[in-house]
Amino acid sequence: MSHNTFGHLFRVTTWGESHGPALGCVIDGCPPGIALSEADIQWAMDRRKPGGSRFVTQRREADEAKILSGVFEGVTTGTPISILIENTDQRSKDYGDIAQQFRPGHADYTYFAKYGVRDYRGGGRSSARETAARVAAGAVALKVLQVLIGEEVKVRGALVQLGTHKAARGNWDWEEVGNNPFFCPDPASVTLWEAYLDGIRKAGSSIGAVVEVQAEGIPAGWGAPIYGKLDSELASALMSINACKGVEIGEGFGAAELSGEDNADEMRMGPDGPEFKSNHAGGILGGISTAQTVVARMALKPTSSILNKRESIDVKGNEVELLTKGRHDPCVGIRAVPVAEAMMACVLLDAFLRHRGQTGGGPHHVG
Repeated sequence: MSHNTFGHLFRVTTWGESHGPALGCVIDGCPPGIALSEADIQWAMDRRKPGGSRFVTQRREADEAKILSGVFEGVTTGTPISILIENTDQRSKDYGDIAQQFRPGHADYTYFAKYGVRDYRGGGRSSARETAARVAAGAVALKVLQVLIGEEVKVRGALVQLGTHKAARGNWDWEEVGNNPFFCPDPASVTLWEAYLDGIRKAGSSIGAVVEVQAEGIPAGWGAPIYGKLDSELASALMSINACKGVEIGEGFGAAELSGEDNADEMRMGPDGPEFKSNHAGGILGGISTAQTVVARMALKPTSSILNKRESIDVKGNEVELLTKGRHDPCVGIRAVPVAEAMMACVLLDAFLRHRGQTGGGPHHVG
């Protein structure tokens, strides 16, 4: 019961630590005959890797994904795909002073309470460095979805809130997400966010954020009632991302302020089938996809590694004051965007494979 694996038919196991020689993943259940190369993975790795701007950790990792198995002559074989990502810029010495101390807000204490082992090198397995392997798996999942379902399948994320500053929905432009260091869809917010986060960073502090991820081109029928709900599995996958403290689907907590009339996504018959007049449900009803855009948001806490002293204890129970040295993200939410995309892609592919296995994958037409 090590719980390093997620998924049912498309199963992903991640391995490795923040400051070990390497990390990676093993993907089991990928259908055979899918054209797959390292380039199909690397584009996603490059979006997540550290050192891309002054607003993220300055740890320098190439994050080159190497396929070790499961691909032959350019196509998947149906056997486990193993992907290796080497760590090349570890600085374990940065953590020597806290080897016997528990950093506030981190998993240091809970990991020690569970395992009795104190891996102080950047948090070991609890580090967000582990998410590099998830991004690799997500790139594979997205490639398979686009081959099996069609190129219209898109999984895209954006940072929609930085601290108290929200991106303006009226300015939303997906093309802008790749044009700034925040994955921000609102070009008018970028300058404000730069000044705001510069102040946070120079003060040695950190700030939280909200990430939104959307999936388009998903047919109706994926997911299952009760214990295999698409939204519950998506929420679980997003909640497993480091620093995530809240997830909402569609209108989410905002639905508590709506009336039944306002919240109901009314339907009409269009030329190609049912059409919805709104999407408060976030593309999922009764745990099953509606063919509308699947929408989820996750709230991420401030990075716990800050340069200002905080009170804590050590492994012997002594009270201490400590600060965390090293290279850290002033806002972990920025690089969480491609991680959220990856987790959604993995959940969607797993849902499709299970849907196909139970029903044959064919749609049931209305009208």
